[in-house]
Amino acid sequence: MASASDDDGYDNRRVMSSVVSDSNPYSRLMALQRMGIVSNYTHIRNCTAAIVGVGGVGSVASEMLTRCGIGRLLLYDYDTVELANMNRLFYKPEHAGLFKTEAASRTLTEINPDVAIEQFNLNVTTTSGFEAFLDSLCEPRDVNDASSSIPRRSRVDLVLSCVDNYEARITVNQACLELNQTWFESGVSEDAVSGHIQKLVPGENACFECVPPLVVASGIDERTLKREGVCAASLPTTMGLVAAMLVQNALKYMLGFGEVASYVGYNALKDFFPTMAVGANLECRNSICRRRQQEYKAFMASPEQVAKLKAAEEAAAAAAAAEAAKPVHEENEWKIECVADDDDVDESAAAPNVSEGITFAMPQRESPKESGDANVAETDASVDDLVAQLKGLS
Repeated sequence: MASASDDDGYDNRRVMSSVVSDSNPYSRLMALQRMGIVSNYTHIRNCTAAIVGVGGVGSVASEMLTRCGIGRLLLYDYDTVELANMNRLFYKPEHAGLFKTEAASRTLTEINPDVAIEQFNLNVTTTSGFEAFLDSLCEPRDVNDASSSIPRRSRVDLVLSCVDNYEARITVNQACLELNQTWFESGVSEDAVSGHIQKLVPGENACFECVPPLVVASGIDERTLKREGVCAASLPTTMGLVAAMLVQNALKYMLGFGEVASYVGYNALKDFFPTMAVGANLECRNSICRRRQQEYKAFMASPEQVAKLKAAEEAAAAAAAAEAAKPVHEENEWKIECVADDDDVDESAAAPNVSEGITFAMPQRESPKESGDANVAETDASVDDLVAQLKGLS
């Protein structure tokens, strides 16, 4: 049911170096650290992600994380590759008949042998499958202490749900609530022209049962919506975009850079990307979700967290003030300066007659004074004397 490809050579991984070389597969990734985008990119080697559903979105997401050099990937699926899957990315015709987890594991290992791949061929929606799924996400229990009172701890940093039905999403939701595990949910519409991703942190924001899809809230069994001989549409473009949004936010979450989205949608017909925040439902029907909400509320009200948030706000305000105090341009090669214009110009007196409601954006130049306005002193000197005076000035 489960196998891992990390037993051989996992400790002999290539060094994640920033040296610029045609033979270094990590140089362009490490450039993110050199440019200040990520503080420590090598931390990704310590990260583990679980991908549930290795189909159109999940397979592409697994490839992206593998190329990014993640430390470990856990792949879950029970389906096999079919020729009908060839309109999507990742899989090849020679993979037909193989379990998706097996085909994905082979390809990913070829792409980057430094990543440890664990594959689990199981249906998480069955009772036995759910228990196996839960156990695989957790750290092994101490054989000397099998007490059920000790809560199980997750060994993964993030769970990415890439399944295509409500039942499987509810299963992932339940497992992550029990383990207090942050996860991302993703999906593509049946007509293949829209999709979304959503971050779910137990207690902090809505779980998948807090705001159920309309079809579920209406009491309709989604399995009755499928018609014989009619299959859902599938576009590699939409699936690739959703997978990219999913992995981009997974990287931001694991490496601590940028702002992790709470929800991002995608409408291919209008190229529209709506975003929103979905708060937890205080009356969620899942009792574990309600308990996690109380735990989160108590955590946010603790003196330590209040002091931490206050310190963060003060640091942000100080950083903003320091940034505002900096000169707009550090260098001024041409010694250009801005000076205040103290000349008050009466725009109304200087402006010519214009239609009502129209004004000039810039002050108008004053008209030169008429020569008759100047004060000229009278003199008894003759013309010859005045000419002589002018010649004396030269």
